[in-house]
Amino acid sequence: QVQLAESGGGLVQAGGSLRLSCAASGSIRSINAMGWFRQAPGKQREPVASITRGESTNYVDSVKGRFTISRDNAKNAVYLQMNSLKPEDTAVYFCAALKYGSIRYDYWGQGTQVTVSS
Repeated sequence: QVQLAESGGGLVQAGGSLRLSCAASGSIRSINAMGWFRQAPGKQREPVASITRGESTNYVDSVKGRFTISRDNAKNAVYLQMNSLKPEDTAVYFCAALKYGSIRYDYWGQGTQVTVSS
């Protein structure tokens, strides 16, 4: 089992920045990729960014150039640096972990609220 705990959400004005953190504990060696997802009110959860253990990254088009995902394997942590935030980035952000050999994310955090005011 892997436990994930997000932090760093909050209220920020449009154009501002936030840095989300996700601390992982438990069976860390079973994890290949880590990802960030978000869910806005009335919308489906969507992937935002992901990073493999080898630090290969992917981003949804809407955040490319504004968000940066990174990981610190020594600290068992993954981060999401969010710059130039827009009101449409408002959502609950979830950290997730993908085990080696899995095709769907296996573990999820509780989520952290990000609110961007206009």
